[in-house]
Amino acid sequence: MSDKFDVIVIGAGPGGYVAAIRAAQLGLKTACVEKWTGDSGKVVLGGTCLNVGCIPSKALLESSHKYEEAQHDFDLHGIQVKDVAMDVTKMLDRKNNIVKNLTGGIASLFKANGITSIHGNGKLLANKQVEVTDNNGKVTVYDAENVIIATGSRPAEIPPAPIGEHIVDSSGALDFETVPKRLGIIGAGVIGLELGSVWSRLGSEVVVLEAQDNFLASVDQQLAKDAMKQFTKQGLDIRLKARVTGTEVKRGVVKVTYSDSKGDHEVKVDKLIVAVGRAPVTDNLLASDSGVNLDERGFIYVNDLCQTNMPGVWAIGDVVRGPMLAHKASEEGIVVAERIAGQKAKVNYDCIPWVIYTHPEIAWVGKTEEQLKAEGEEYKVGTFPFAANGRAMAANATMGMVKIVAHKETDRILGVHIMGPQASEMIAQAVIAMEFGSSSEDLAMTVFAHPTLSEAVHEAALAVDGHAIHVAQRKKR
Repeated sequence: MSDKFDVIVIGAGPGGYVAAIRAAQLGLKTACVEKWTGDSGKVVLGGTCLNVGCIPSKALLESSHKYEEAQHDFDLHGIQVKDVAMDVTKMLDRKNNIVKNLTGGIASLFKANGITSIHGNGKLLANKQVEVTDNNGKVTVYDAENVIIATGSRPAEIPPAPIGEHIVDSSGALDFETVPKRLGIIGAGVIGLELGSVWSRLGSEVVVLEAQDNFLASVDQQLAKDAMKQFTKQGLDIRLKARVTGTEVKRGVVKVTYSDSKGDHEVKVDKLIVAVGRAPVTDNLLASDSGVNLDERGFIYVNDLCQTNMPGVWAIGDVVRGPMLAHKASEEGIVVAERIAGQKAKVNYDCIPWVIYTHPEIAWVGKTEEQLKAEGEEYKVGTFPFAANGRAMAANATMGMVKIVAHKETDRILGVHIMGPQASEMIAQAVIAMEFGSSSEDLAMTVFAHPTLSEAVHEAALAVDGHAIHVAQRKKR
């Protein structure tokens, strides 16, 4: 039995490692358990996000976008480029180096903050004990005053498409050594669209099979419909209401069968990506006498403060309710660490932004028009297109718009939806405004620098009450 810790965190992803660092900053004796093992046999920190998720996918999106720009857009700027080619191996090496630098940085932060890093598979026992099994099968049990479970999620699997050499999950799709001539993707969500964009830009013929009736059902549908048109123009063959029923691999070719309202169909591809969502990681995590409950979907049950039903046991991130977003997990990790230290921190779940890193980017926070209609809430809307924004014109990035939804009577901002250049950065302005309970008038009265993309936010706020300057609109009384 080892010394007792004030806090043991199980999982070193964006929720777990942040929780561990914050706990250590607050003077708590902290350990973090992580089972991920690198090629050298040593522990790898950062979880899915840094290793096979957010960071590597954005590296590939950035590289592939620059390649596409060089092929198709440089000429508009008067830049003459000939014989543009993509070295896939070099692109992957760059991606891997970024991952290595960031995960190594976390290890340095652990050392600087005096955090004990424990390599192995963590399991919660009764009485807040944590059993850790290392790669050699050695078992050690640690005591803690508090345990934070942050084991994250993994790609969901479906029986019709078992993972293998030619059928891969989102992790495998980050390491194609050559560009597939024909690429199939099951799922037109965030992951499917981002990965589809990467390989489509590099030359793949991409078909996306989505079982749902609506494209990007969680996105404001005015933006979603426009996004569908833009992605189709870019070469993504997106087929809705397409439910995959089976797959067969022969001589390196994947035959995918699916059904829709018109009957049964098949498509042949060289690689197939299964991107149908993610599932919480709870395998071999909870001993039968740990006392921690799971909800009906297999997530660890927690309240609004991330407390489980067992005192001193907390859970955060993808393994609990709410959106599976790295920044949501990180914020929960900070809040839990501060709660353990006696502070009164809390997460505002109404102000968590979402981003899809395609081109154009799609980002939103708060409620959509569809949600407000379903709730019977009275609202008003202001929109402004990037086609009327000078900075967007200069950047040759005029697709999309900013849309602000405000309460009809109080004018309080209820949701902001952006599709366009740098939407992932601009959405923070909306998050800050909503965090402070701003009205659309507050944004309309704020001075924005010119020329900037952010002026579109200003104009959309003005448009809520019919005051937009740089676009014609009906006068509102």
